[in-house]
Order: sequence, then C-alpha cells, then structure tokens
Amino acid sequence: MSTGRAVVVMGVSGCGKTSVAEGLAAALGAGFLEGDQLHPQANIDKMSKGIPLTDADRWPWLDRIGAELHTVTGAGAPIVASCSALKRAYRDRLRAEAGGDLSFVFLRGSRELLIGRMQERKGHFMPASLLDSQLATLEDPSGEEGVVTVDIDAPLDEIVATSLERLRAQWRR
Repeated sequence: MSTGRAVVVMGVSGCGKTSVAEGLAAALGAGFLEGDQLHPQANIDKMSKGIPLTDADRWPWLDRIGAELHTVTGAGAPIVASCSALKRAYRDRLRAEAGGDLSFVFLRGSRELLIGRMQERKGHFMPASLLDSQLATLEDPSGEEGVVTVDIDAPLDEIVATSLERLRAQWRR
C-alpha cells in the first residue's frame, strides 16, 4: 500500500467491518482505526437503547473519522478504518475530510446472514433490532467511484483476500 493512502471498510452492523479492516491493515502494513471508538457517548447511548442515529448525530462522528484519516495520511502513513458510511453523503463527507486518496470496501450480505451474526455477538452496543433501520438507510455504493464490493458469505480470510485483490486492481487503474 502506498504511503498516505486510506481505506474505509464499510457496511451495516454485523457485516464484519472490524475483522476485515484489521485483516486488511495487517496485510497492507497499515494502521487500523476502529470508527466506532470515535462515536460520542451520546451516540452509543442512543444505539444501546435501540434508537437509530440521525444525520445530525452522525456528522460530528464522520468528521472525527475523516480528520483522523487526514492526520495519518498527511504524515505519509497508510491506514484502514472501519465505518458504516451508509449514505453517499457520508462517504462524500469522509472523502472531503480525509482530503486524500480514499478507497472504500463495501461488505455486502443478506439480511439473514447479518441478523444471525448480530445475534451471536456479545457485549456490542448495537442491538440486532437496529439492523432494519441500517438496511433502510444504506445507499448501496456498488459501482461508485473508489468503491469495491465484497460479499461476506465466505470465511474471513477469503473476504480479506478478495478485498485486497479488488483494492489492488482498483489502485492499478
């Protein structure tokens, strides 16, 4: 991965953003940023109660992620972040805030697969009851400039390998 490049692994809750982003960061020799850790406590409290976030809730969070990407890539280092980035406007906001070379890996899966994964998780603030609101909010970025789409109905190592292969193909263009 070239210096100063950033990748955001995106999708709805339960798609494996964190695991895939960590795997990509390791494979690329890049830093890793867990986007959920930058949520203000008010957002976490809201989601924990099963209340979907609004755009107004998300803008400051997206700005924090974008600013962190900008700081890291501005110092010449590569980074991989996890962030839902459900709407085109959110991805555009991240692009603007990051101010550099930003790619997205969209992790796509069926509702059944996603809900099953969410129900198996322990100790995560996002309840499975919010999946449908996330799916309703999601603006599928497949075909969008700078986005590669990867289906999640495979083992983690295959998902990471496919993501890496598609990113590298995109970067060669």
